[in-house]
Amino acid sequence: MPGTVADRLLLTRGSAMALFAGLCCASILTGTASPDWLTFIASRLPRLISVALTGIGLSVCGVILQQIVRNRFVEPATSGGMDAAKLGLLIALTMAPAAPPLGRMGFAFAFSLVANLGFVAIVRRMPRHGAVLVPVIGLIYGAVLSAVAEFYAYRHNMLQSMAGWLLGDFSRIVQGRYEIVYLILPIVALAYFYAHRFTMLGLGEHMATSLGLNHRATAAIGLLLVAVTISATIVTVGAIPFVGLVVPNLVALRHGENLARTLPIVALSGASMLLACDIVGRLILFPYEVPIGLTAGAVGGVLFLLLILRWRR
Repeated sequence: MPGTVADRLLLTRGSAMALFAGLCCASILTGTASPDWLTFIASRLPRLISVALTGIGLSVCGVILQQIVRNRFVEPATSGGMDAAKLGLLIALTMAPAAPPLGRMGFAFAFSLVANLGFVAIVRRMPRHGAVLVPVIGLIYGAVLSAVAEFYAYRHNMLQSMAGWLLGDFSRIVQGRYEIVYLILPIVALAYFYAHRFTMLGLGEHMATSLGLNHRATAAIGLLLVAVTISATIVTVGAIPFVGLVVPNLVALRHGENLARTLPIVALSGASMLLACDIVGRLILFPYEVPIGLTAGAVGGVLFLLLILRWRR
């Protein structure tokens, strides 16, 4: 019944918005002391914005990649894009150490885009697209790229510092060091504009082409959006796993795969998940802080295992 579906979507969007607003308030109030105006402007607000935008961007990237390769277990961390962005950032730091964040992001973007194109080319040549085989291939592909990045860091005596930069940590976010994540806003707007076309990508190349979609051009646009988001995230806070994997799957299980209707819920849920992980990381060893890469990895890993068990049934 269309009316029932519309009412359920409206209720879910309202609940997601309420949860997101509550977590934003909790994030602002979480800390060692009541924030004064300077602390709020210089630290708390930048951190809140960067966490929320990163969660939105990674979850939207996940759903775009899943539509392109037609596999529900793919995200930036299982497609090689995030590992390639690390390598690009390392090369930027060694070849152009004085480059501004936007210049470093350019290196990360180029490597991430090439890696994502390579992953899609590998998947398209696989004779059978097993539901688990595709992310396994992606993990192997990413591990090779990560090994190259670590070898490069070792050769330039940057191995230890690289682990700290790329762990996934919002504690260094202050005014003037996070603004690059604003690039995620137009990316999300473009993703919503192309939501119907990305949904058609999930039908497969032959079906999408027969419906009048330029499959290759739409997939290229999707990979560009993904590469921009990944590179902005890597340059700002490092690698954060599982957000782009579990959030789109949980939303799809409840509301289907029509992105024009579900993309706002995916975005709000991704931001809420990352905000919740950030708050837990700030409280679990208070007054010390656990990097969000670890808390998101633990929460996302458990949810991923539950999804695999549900799929096997």
